[in-house]
Amino acid sequence: MPELRPAGVERRTFLRYTSALGAAAAITAGLTACGGPSSTADGADGAGNGDADGTIEAGLSYPLSTGFDPMITSGATPYAANMHIFEGLVDLDPATLVARPALATEMPKKINATTYRATLRDGATFHDGSPVTAEDVVFSFERILDEKNASLMAQFVPFIDTVTAVDATTVEFKLKYAFALFPSRIAVARIVPKKVVEADVKGFDAKPVGSGPYRFIEATREDKIVFERFDTYNGPRPAKAKKMIWRLMSDQSARVSAMESGRVHAIEDVPYIDVKRLSATTKTESVQSFGLLFLMFNTADERFADKRVRQALHYALDTEKIITTAMVGNAAAATGYVPSTHPDYHQAATVYTHDVAKAKKLLADAGVGKLKFTVLTTDTGWVKDIAPLLKESWAAAGIEATLSIAQSAAQYAKVDGGDFDVLVAPGDPSVFGNDVDLLMRWFYYGFWPEKRYGWSGTAGYKEVKQLLDKAAQTADEATRKQLWGRITDLVADEAALYPILHRKLPTAWNEKALSGFKPLPTTGLSFVDVGRA
Repeated sequence: MPELRPAGVERRTFLRYTSALGAAAAITAGLTACGGPSSTADGADGAGNGDADGTIEAGLSYPLSTGFDPMITSGATPYAANMHIFEGLVDLDPATLVARPALATEMPKKINATTYRATLRDGATFHDGSPVTAEDVVFSFERILDEKNASLMAQFVPFIDTVTAVDATTVEFKLKYAFALFPSRIAVARIVPKKVVEADVKGFDAKPVGSGPYRFIEATREDKIVFERFDTYNGPRPAKAKKMIWRLMSDQSARVSAMESGRVHAIEDVPYIDVKRLSATTKTESVQSFGLLFLMFNTADERFADKRVRQALHYALDTEKIITTAMVGNAAAATGYVPSTHPDYHQAATVYTHDVAKAKKLLADAGVGKLKFTVLTTDTGWVKDIAPLLKESWAAAGIEATLSIAQSAAQYAKVDGGDFDVLVAPGDPSVFGNDVDLLMRWFYYGFWPEKRYGWSGTAGYKEVKQLLDKAAQTADEATRKQLWGRITDLVADEAALYPILHRKLPTAWNEKALSGFKPLPTTGLSFVDVGRA
């Protein structure tokens, strides 16, 4: 998952909250494999019967690129860690992405079209022993809504007007307008202890304090994150293991070796080429996800201002060959903005099949002779495998692409400086929620179109914003889906930023060592409700 940043926030503003992280070894970025001696943690051999005092060990594929403050966390691994450390009033089931009560006793109650109330679980406490109060909830939402805090989550809750404490355990939300998805959408907001955060926000970012089933112990650069069970947790999903150790293994071969040797009990992001081999000794499963590989153009560049040029580059791609060759079949070519497995799937009016003749005609119609450009791609393992095939496809259509492969942070620094032609990168905002409004707002409303691909001055962008806002304020589900469908048709036709494919996420785990484990349709691993077998 690339660097994530809230809509409308300048990089320098965002970096005020992340630059201090470099001084803390626990939260420094790096895309190298972790080394170190083999684990000697309790229960590491995978044996045991329901060992509540055992340790779960896992191999994570992404580095600690940011801190843990849930208001601004922008890295895949710390975000996954926060699912265990923090709670929202409502959380999403990690495997199904269905909303369920967490700190709240039940889903928020609708008082009227623009008013909701939520009641806190009795006896809930933070990891420092202090009680979770309505004041903490109000504080958590207000800091998200405060523009000067540059919160990543603010773009997902623009409908909230005020949050107030009715009493010590009841919170009331007043909305600017009726928003039917409110009860599930507030899962994006994790509840934090006001006193701890106000005392030392940077310290909190480095060593988070939540109310979840696991408490944070330590994080070491390019090595590990350590958690322990929060013994006084009284919520619906208590920790089932005494300890967790997440090994940070960006290197694909290191994760596979750790899984095969039994050093870890589960790994995410299994290299596609190793799925078959690993399945002979461990449980492996590839789950279809929203996670996409997208093609994004610098539309401020005159070469890509004409949508016919952008369309041509999509038609030139032999996506099925890419999926078969580089991904061993673990993806689906995009036929809409969300995959066909999504409950609100809409097939786009424009579907980009492999059509070299059409690509050449579009370029000719746009008055383009020989098209040359540099395509930035990230050095994520599976993306690197795909990159040569992109170049090969475009070459077959007479298009000359030069590949520039580097770490995500370096590539996005170029993008944010306007110094790029084309970007091919992975993205997955479904970690925040799975409704189409949220998924579309991530790439098509605010920061990305306005600051990254220069689409903000176009009629297409203005129409997308209007349609998204109209859909958000529409109570009728069928009408809302129809509006989302119109947006899908529009962004597919414009192709300023559009998916090439939606990938499957291969996960491997030791069934004999873990009970209740499920692979996720998003980046990361979850050990909520998972124990040592």
